[in-house]
Formats: sequence, C-alpha cells, structure tokens
Amino acid sequence: MKISTKGRYALRLMMEFARQPEQVTRLKDAAAKQELSEKYLEQIVAVLSKAGFVKSIRGAQGGYLLTRAPKDYSVGDILRLTEGNMAPVVCLGQDSVACDLAERCVSRSVFSRIESAVNEVIDHITLADLLQEEQTLATTAAPVPEDAHRRCQGGH
Repeated sequence: MKISTKGRYALRLMMEFARQPEQVTRLKDAAAKQELSEKYLEQIVAVLSKAGFVKSIRGAQGGYLLTRAPKDYSVGDILRLTEGNMAPVVCLGQDSVACDLAERCVSRSVFSRIESAVNEVIDHITLADLLQEEQTLATTAAPVPEDAHRRCQGGH
C-alpha cells in the first residue's frame, strides 16, 4: 500500500492548521511553509472543507480553521477521507470487489491482518499526538535542512 501525495499533503496541511488551532491559517502561508503547490492544496482543502474537517474564513484576513480540537482528528480519518479505505487489496475493505476465492484464499487472510494492523496504528494517532511528537523531535533531532521539504516530496 502506498499513500498518495494527496493523503500525505492533507496530513501536512492539517498539521499546519493544528499548530495554531485558534488562529486562521492562510493557504498561501501553509503552502510556503511546507513548500507545496498552493493550487494543489486548494484541491485538498476543498475536500477537507466539504467533509467538515476545516472551515473557511472569508475576507482579507481569511483562511482556514479546524472545526474540532487537534485531539479529535485521527490520522486514519484524514487518510481515509483523501485516500479511501486503507485496504491493501481490492477484495477487502468497504468498497471490496466480490471474489469467488475469498473463502479459501490464504493470502486474503494475510492482507486482512495487514489492513487491521494499519488501521490500528492510524486510528490511534491524532493530530495532537503528532504535535507532541513534533515538539519532542524539535528538542532532540538535528535541525531541518533548508531544502528538506523539496527532497522529501516523494516520500513524506
């Protein structure tokens, strides 16, 4: 299973909103800070807004706000919204395709366990948890190189 840029960027964008949950965050500022395309983030924020994850504030000082506290958004919520179900194969998950071999397919049980493990992880990590981890890393990890976001675009 590979998470697309849409899912990865949605998580990064939600983290930008979560860093200052009481303040409006302009998409332009989030795009600049994350070194991402503002146009692409506009598409993602439309999905987040339609789902009620964020609300739009209009005007000169407008931007976006989370509609709930960071602790109330799981990574699973965000990824499922942008990626669909997290099943590693088409014969599992909400939108599964019927398979005549399902009852006697040994590999299906392996993929089912993979799906369960992934869901267990992503459903128990919240934006608040990620903010906490980010603070811990800020005090223990080496400084982030200036071009880190560009080099990381394909993987994180």
